[in-house]
Order: sequence, then C-alpha cells, then structure tokens
Amino acid sequence: MPTTTLPDLLLTPHTFRVPLDYAQPGGEQISLFARELVTPDRAGDDLPWLLFLQGGPGGLTTRPTGHEDWMTRALREYRVLLMDQRGTGLSTPVTTRTLLRRGDAPAIAAYLKHFRADNIVRDAEAIRMVLTGGARWSILGQSYGGFCAGTYLSFANQGLAEVYMTGGMPPDCSDPDAVYKATYQTVREKNARFYARYPEDAARARDLAEYLAQHDVRLPDGAPLTVRRFQQLGFKFGTRDGLEEVHYILERAMVDGAPSHEFGLTMMGALTVETSPIFAILHEACYTQGRASRWSAERLRAGFAEFDAPAPAPVLFTGEMIYPWMFEDYPQLRPLRGAAQILAETEDWPALYDARALRDNTVPVVAAVYGHDMYVDRGLSLQRAAGIGSLKVWESSAHEHDGLRMDGAHVLGTLIDLMRGAHTAVHPAGAVTSPG
Repeated sequence: MPTTTLPDLLLTPHTFRVPLDYAQPGGEQISLFARELVTPDRAGDDLPWLLFLQGGPGGLTTRPTGHEDWMTRALREYRVLLMDQRGTGLSTPVTTRTLLRRGDAPAIAAYLKHFRADNIVRDAEAIRMVLTGGARWSILGQSYGGFCAGTYLSFANQGLAEVYMTGGMPPDCSDPDAVYKATYQTVREKNARFYARYPEDAARARDLAEYLAQHDVRLPDGAPLTVRRFQQLGFKFGTRDGLEEVHYILERAMVDGAPSHEFGLTMMGALTVETSPIFAILHEACYTQGRASRWSAERLRAGFAEFDAPAPAPVLFTGEMIYPWMFEDYPQLRPLRGAAQILAETEDWPALYDARALRDNTVPVVAAVYGHDMYVDRGLSLQRAAGIGSLKVWESSAHEHDGLRMDGAHVLGTLIDLMRGAHTAVHPAGAVTSPG
C-alpha cells in the first residue's frame, strides 16, 4: 500500500512476517501490520520513534483521521508507529471463523496461547530491529497497552528509551481474584453515581429486567436478550460519557411496554466480544502467570449478591468482566466455548512480568493513573507503581479510563513534561497529583 497524505499527516504502511511461536522461529509465520505517522514538515528528519500500544486484549489500534489530539502532541517530536497487535486489524486475523479452521478446542486453545503480551512484545522487538536498525524507541501504552509496556520493561528493556502509560499500570499477576474484587467494588460505585444522576432510570432498568426475565426476547441476530446480557451495558460506565450514553439508551429502550427494535440493535453492538474473540477468551489471561483464572469474574460475583437481577432494588450493571455464560448467549462465541474453558483452566501460563526486573528498572517511565478508573483499579495501580524503578506517576481525578482519547493533548502533554522534568513537585512515592 502506498503512503497516504492527509492534511498535515503522512501515513506509511508496513507489513512484517514473524513467527507464531518464537520458540520455533522456522515454524508457522503470521503477518503484522503497522502504520508510520509523521508530519510532512518533519518527514525527512531523524526523529525518535514512538510505538503506540493499544488497549485490549484484541483491541483495534487507532485509525488516524488527522484529528486525534494525543497524536498531534506526539508528532511534535516523534515519528509514531501504530501497530495492529497480533490477531487484530490488518495483521493475521483472529476471528471465530479463522479459529475454527485450526481444528478442535485443544488446537484452538493452543493457538490462542501465543496471543498474549509476551509475544506482542516479541513482535514489537522484531519490528524495532527492522525500522530503527537496533536503536531504542519510546512506547506509549494505553490500557492493556500499558500492561504490554510492563512486559516490555520486564523482558526486553534493552529496546526502550522511555515509556509512557495511560490508564494501564501492569497488574500483579499473582492473584486475578484481587483484580475483580476491586473492580466489582468500583463498578458498584459507578452504579450509585449513575442512579444519583438519573434516578428515573431505576424504574426503567427494573421494568426492562423484569420483562426480560419473563419473556423470551431475541435480538435481531437471533441471540437471546437476557437480563445478564442487559446488565453488561455497565461496561460503558468506565468512559467519560458512559453514564450519559446508558441513560439515553434506557430512555428509548421500551416502546409500548416491550423492548424496542432500536434497543435490540444497540445491545447487539454494546460489546465487541463477537468481533474480537481475543478479548473474550484471553481477558482473564491478562492477569495470570503460572496459575489458572478459573473464571475469576464469575467466581467473585458470588460475593456481590447485589448484582443479581431483577430485584426490588435498582438493577446493578456489570463492568469489564467476562463470564462463561457469554459463550452461550453470544452466537459467535458459542463455537469457542470449549477452547475458552481449556484456557480458563490452564495453569502453565508463562510469565508476563518480572518483579525484580521492574524493581531494578532504569528506563524512564511516566504513568497516568486515573482516580476513578473502572477498568484498571487505582489502588492496585499505585501498589504496582511502588515496585517499578525510575517511575513517576501523574494521578488525575479529572479523567476516566479514556482520558487519552478524550483529552489526549493534555494527558500526553502532561506526561511528556513530567518525563522531561517540567514538573518538579514530585511526592516521595514518585507521584504528581493533579485535579486535571
């Protein structure tokens, strides 16, 4: 594909071949796609590279239009690379159809074990050697991309000049249950905030949940619209406009006493798990090394009975949790339930982080931790941050998890200033606290 010219932006595509399994470099190969971005006035300059690592797992990286303000800020001093992580976008795809070609459930599970952060980092290193000739580069990890950055720091920090993390402090993989215990509590708080802002929605949600519990309601694709799937609208609560988005959905959800066709279409697209099976199948594997998750979110939910619905109390929406029943209720996930079960019970996951390497890290790292983040818990983030050397934390209570997307110039600009030493009021724990 040729270079594309947008106003004030040049986009150059790159394609690479890498091993599916780096332990077998001569074995099966997969394709990786990435876009290089630079402003026309800097195209000939020897700029440092900034690799952007997208959220996920299985998320599609930014498709630039020329109006992303974090990118505008980055391009002042970097040549930016947007990588389609393995299995996503224009890289060798992972879909239900492509997975079924692998064979039975054990074969699918074995294949998917190669799509975690450890191999994403190996892919990045393979690309770096081609594009930079071995020179170090900078990385920006958003959400799950920050987890990948933690893996990078653990096992391949020789390739890194500096690291930025936004809403993605790498987790402690010793206990995935701790992650869901914390996030259930945060989701509960988001529900309370939602109903405090829109008290009229308590009756709307309850009426809808009661109707779904008493009727066999089908979505336009034939899938059952169950109460538990309805509750997954709470996934949206973690973004800046999420409460408003759910409110406006509920306003139009019922017509003549029954769920509307518009609501059915909305529910079909509320989660991307069917277009990104990596997200559904490997989500809990983000939090595991040397142990099995055993459907952690499902097990932990038993300790939060208030999420049971319908009930006289307000219907509580759930968050970024993956449940085994989703491999029944979502048609595109049904053929993958066997593989998902195998991976949920898998214990021999390789390490994603090295605590000693993170503690002894000397690569400069700056991280944005959001005070009300529903997806990546603030408390757990700060605990992890205390164990990473050469790290400065900027903590903001003014942004949700999507701060980079919604206020990117400010968020990234603050981190760049912090990296360059523009901020001097650093707390003893390495944190700069700011209301914005």
